[in-house]
Amino acid sequence: MVDHLANTEINSQRIAAVENCFGASGQPLAVPGRVLLGEGILTKECRKKPKPRIFFLFNDILVYGSIVINKRKYNSQHIIPLEDVTLETLPDTLQMKNRWMIKTSKKSFVVSAASLTERKEWISHLEECIRHLLMKTGRQPSTEHAAPWIPDKATDICMRCTQTKFSTLTRRHHCRKCGFVVCADCSRQRFLMPRLSPKPLRVCNLCYRQLLAEKKKEAEADRRQSEPIRSAILGYEPSSGDDSDKSDDDKADQWPADTEFYTSEVSWSSFHS
Repeated sequence: MVDHLANTEINSQRIAAVENCFGASGQPLAVPGRVLLGEGILTKECRKKPKPRIFFLFNDILVYGSIVINKRKYNSQHIIPLEDVTLETLPDTLQMKNRWMIKTSKKSFVVSAASLTERKEWISHLEECIRHLLMKTGRQPSTEHAAPWIPDKATDICMRCTQTKFSTLTRRHHCRKCGFVVCADCSRQRFLMPRLSPKPLRVCNLCYRQLLAEKKKEAEADRRQSEPIRSAILGYEPSSGDDSDKSDDDKADQWPADTEFYTSEVSWSSFHS
């Protein structure tokens, strides 16, 4: 189906319509071989509260954004390469049903569908696109994922010290490593995580100690790996051109060997079934 639609006029028109809805704030979406497969509204768990978001599934990317006027205007466009996506089905909660998590190396978040059938269709379409894309590129499924942020309302106290109570004056913060809701005292440290951002990010004290230990371990491994080369260079004696009395075996001896969601009134809609 994808190959059949890739260069058709109807596919180009549908992609252009999505671009127009995002307007100048969105990125161009039309590239050779890209096909728009379906769209729908899902409820995404955000930091403050669950919010409806429009999602567009292409054969190589997943695009979502905020709804200003449904089917007419969207903003806050996000583009996720499907080869970086892993899905995880989640159990229902008392408040939210039909949940699953979209996990990527830069951001992970939870969404929910209006029905169990809709969730199955979304997951089935996504997994099929991911499988074909990985086969095409020869890549292995992603194994490193960013932690999803726990919603602010999930806790009234710091999830690390369990002592600080949040209020209007005492703000909540999120650790970028574990996603926990923490107080300022428990998250004063910053750590550079290039996979997430080029700038150092806020992390809780526990994650900071773990990240420092990992960094120290990696540095020690690099140092040990470079020791044989450094020792070999230091032990090298330039030849004078004369024959040596030492045998080749004697020379060899000098060289050492040595990481509640949501509802939606709009169901999955696929352009082509």
